[in-house]
Amino acid sequence: MGVSLASGPTLFVFLLAVASALSSRAGSEPTRDKQALLDFIRQTPHANRVQWSASAPACGWFGVTCDGTNSSVLELRLPAVGLVGAIPPGTIGRLSQLQVLSLRFNGLSGPVPSDFANLTLLRSLYLQGNEFAGDFPPGLTQLTRLIRLDLSFNNFSGQIPFAVNNLTRLTHLFLQNNQFSGSLPSIDASGLAYFNVSYNRLNGSIPTSLARFDASAFAGNLDLCGGPLKPCNPFFPSPAPSPIPPSPIPIAKKSKKKLSTAAIVAIAVGSALIGFLILLLLVLCLRRRGRRRTPKPPKHVGAAGPPRSAAAEAGTSSSKDDITGGSVEAERNKLVFLEGGVYSFDLEDLLRASAEVLGKGSVGTSYKAVLEEGTTVVVKRLKDVVASKKEFEAQMEVLGKVKHENVVPLRAFYYSKDEKLLVYDYMAAGSLSALLHGSRGSGRTPLDWENRLKIAIATGRGLAHLHAAGKVVHGNIKSSNILLRPDHNACVSDFGLNPLFGTATPPNRVAGYRAPEVVETRKVTFQSDVYSFGVLLLELLTGKAPNQASLGDEGIDLPRWVQSVVREEWTAEVFDVELMRYHNIEEEMVQLLQIAMSCVAVAPDQRPPMVEVVRMMEEMNRGETDEGLRQSSDDPSKGSDGQTPPMESRTPPIGITP
Repeated sequence: MGVSLASGPTLFVFLLAVASALSSRAGSEPTRDKQALLDFIRQTPHANRVQWSASAPACGWFGVTCDGTNSSVLELRLPAVGLVGAIPPGTIGRLSQLQVLSLRFNGLSGPVPSDFANLTLLRSLYLQGNEFAGDFPPGLTQLTRLIRLDLSFNNFSGQIPFAVNNLTRLTHLFLQNNQFSGSLPSIDASGLAYFNVSYNRLNGSIPTSLARFDASAFAGNLDLCGGPLKPCNPFFPSPAPSPIPPSPIPIAKKSKKKLSTAAIVAIAVGSALIGFLILLLLVLCLRRRGRRRTPKPPKHVGAAGPPRSAAAEAGTSSSKDDITGGSVEAERNKLVFLEGGVYSFDLEDLLRASAEVLGKGSVGTSYKAVLEEGTTVVVKRLKDVVASKKEFEAQMEVLGKVKHENVVPLRAFYYSKDEKLLVYDYMAAGSLSALLHGSRGSGRTPLDWENRLKIAIATGRGLAHLHAAGKVVHGNIKSSNILLRPDHNACVSDFGLNPLFGTATPPNRVAGYRAPEVVETRKVTFQSDVYSFGVLLLELLTGKAPNQASLGDEGIDLPRWVQSVVREEWTAEVFDVELMRYHNIEEEMVQLLQIAMSCVAVAPDQRPPMVEVVRMMEEMNRGETDEGLRQSSDDPSKGSDGQTPPMESRTPPIGITP
């Protein structure tokens, strides 16, 4: 209505042009980006999972995301797809509009191409878990829009350049588990939320700008000191303050004028009187002390006597009383041994021991102390304790009664106003954290599936014993508190300490492992222990540290990352790339994944008790792997064609719920 017949053809032509334009836009293709991707995949050996067809639209390819008009590639995500070898220059560097690049957990090697400097719009770069080598890629320091940069678990070397300060928008910087050396540059960390340079070869002091980060961000650098780390020359601090030595008598300067005879005589007489008074006081003190001293049995006198029996371990030696000179001092320096003790030493022996800092954790600093007699123990120096002496001693009595082969026993404790110490057995094989997340360079021996499952079951048994027999909430479950014997039999440590810190426990004590309800209430329970154990199982399965905070663009936690991958991608991508070399273990891994996901249920009442969790792990179907793990021929880490064999793709397992 209102449109003349004469205008009909004009309107028709207009509509036809619009339809043609829309059709053209819908079918548009990022031609140049597509060719760059084809050049990359044709020149890079890879597994069969990446199946890009030149006849199909590039914006529909696996791992490729385009903009709204399909005119350019914005994201390229190819994690754990078996890429090996060097990235060919002139390929990815041609994707000028790229904003996200993820090539993590492949077998890529060599230097990062210099033409990455052309990716000026890049916001997130994930290259962790490869075999890249050479210096810190200089082209990356020109990407001023970078927000997240992860180069961890590679073989980069040389110094970390000061030019990192060019990346003014950076919030996530992960450089751990490489071979970077030299001193840390003074990085402007005002915008950094996450930072990690652990397990490199760095030396010198930590710059003030980085000192606010936790000690775990710098661990594993033997020559790095300052900030949150130990001093460069570690020593074991004495709980009792040292007596102040008498101040030396100042020597008067020679007067230019000669003293008179009367003055000389007065000084001589005064000196004689002072000397006589001092001598008289010494005689009186010695006589009074001799009257108070009680005769001692010969077997307890001095350090040369035989070692004390187990019955005498709870106190100090008689010679200790002589040295301290009173019951008050002896009580203050009393090291209390718990029942079933196997050691015979006192606090002085402990303070004389050569000590090495093992780590600075959330509840205190741990030292490896080697006593003069050759005994080695671990001493944990607690911080921020609010419990009274009576409450402290009562909790120690409870913890001292916990005995199980998968629990590190508490042997002794010390309490004073200024110091609180715990003594444990020394576990020479170290922690699960060091074994699982240690340097993944060429010389690394991977933690195989059999031992991971063994550690999971042993840890579960120890935790179940704490809950069922000891009625003790662990409260601090994390991989660094799972200690190992040489045969990989695991033991839980640092259990039951939360009551010592009250409700003021900092929320970051077990970051990454905390149950959702603990964030709000700061109260740990048996159910929150189960949640933390579930996170530990996910850590064993994925090879990812729960506090890594680089599991996605938003830094989501490990359980939510696993849920998102299982829900939206292939289940195989969840598992640690180091496990992909083993055959016939997929079913077991999926079963353990299902158990882990039941443990990390958001609602506490939906989590199974630890006894049930252990039963499920012990009853896992292991029929296909009882004959042992079979690896590919030739190089155990490579497939028959020299490529890293991927786990077979399959649909997500049924039964995994958020």
